[in-house]
Amino acid sequence: MRQLKQILSVAVWLLLLATTDAVAQTDDSTSITRNDSLVAISARHDSLLIDKAYNEAVTVIASSDSSRVSMKRNFSAERPLKPRFVPDPQKATWLAVVFPGAGQIYNRKYWKLPIVYGGFIGCLYAYNWNGQMYSDYRQAYLDIMDTDPNTNSYEDFFRPGYDFEKNKDYLKEVFKKRKDRYRRWRDLSVFAFAAVYALSIIDAYVDAQLSSFDISDDINLSINPQMIPSSTGNSNFYGLNCNITF
Repeated sequence: MRQLKQILSVAVWLLLLATTDAVAQTDDSTSITRNDSLVAISARHDSLLIDKAYNEAVTVIASSDSSRVSMKRNFSAERPLKPRFVPDPQKATWLAVVFPGAGQIYNRKYWKLPIVYGGFIGCLYAYNWNGQMYSDYRQAYLDIMDTDPNTNSYEDFFRPGYDFEKNKDYLKEVFKKRKDRYRRWRDLSVFAFAAVYALSIIDAYVDAQLSSFDISDDINLSINPQMIPSSTGNSNFYGLNCNITF
C-alpha cells in the first residue's frame, strides 16, 4: 500500500511537471507572438510617421516655392520699369549746331565721336599743311619774279650749286603751278571741314529721328503671285502681290 502511494505520488508529480512545461511553452509562444505583434505595430507606426514627415516636408517645400514665386511676382510688379530713352530730333540738331559732336553725345552714340572729331582734326591738319606749303611757294614765286637779288627764298627748295639763271623760266612756271595747287587744296580743306560739320548735324538729326523706328520681328514682306481678272472678261493678267506687314 505504501509503494502504491509512492507510485501515485511520482505519477502526479510527473503530470504536474508535464503540465508546467506545456504552460511554459504556451507562455513563450504567446510572448513571441506578442513581441512579433508589437514589432509589426511599431514598424507600421514608424512607417506612418515617415509618411507624415514626408508629406509635411513636401507641403513646406511647395509652400516655400509658391511664396518665393509670389514674392518674385510682387517684386517684379513693384519694381518700376526703366523708361526707354527717346531723343528729341530738334534738340539733337541744335546741340550739334552749337557744339560739334554734342548731338551724338545727346543721342548716346558715343562711338561716333572719334569719327566726328577725327574728321575735324584731319581737315584742320590738311588746311594747316597746305596753307604752309602755299605760303612758301607763293613767296618763292614772288622772289623769283622780281629783280631784287636779295629776295632769293626760292633757293631753299634746291641743293647748293643749282643753276637758277639757266632754268629761271622753268622755275617760274613750276612755282606758279605749285602755288596755285596748294592754294586750291587749302581751300578744299575748308570745304571739307564744313562738310564734316554739316554731316555731324545731319547724323544727329537722322539718328534721333530713327531712334523710335520699329525694327521688331513683326515687320515682314511677302511676295505672292496674283491673278488680276480682265475688265473685258477675255483674258486674265498675272503679276506679283507685295504685302508689307508691320
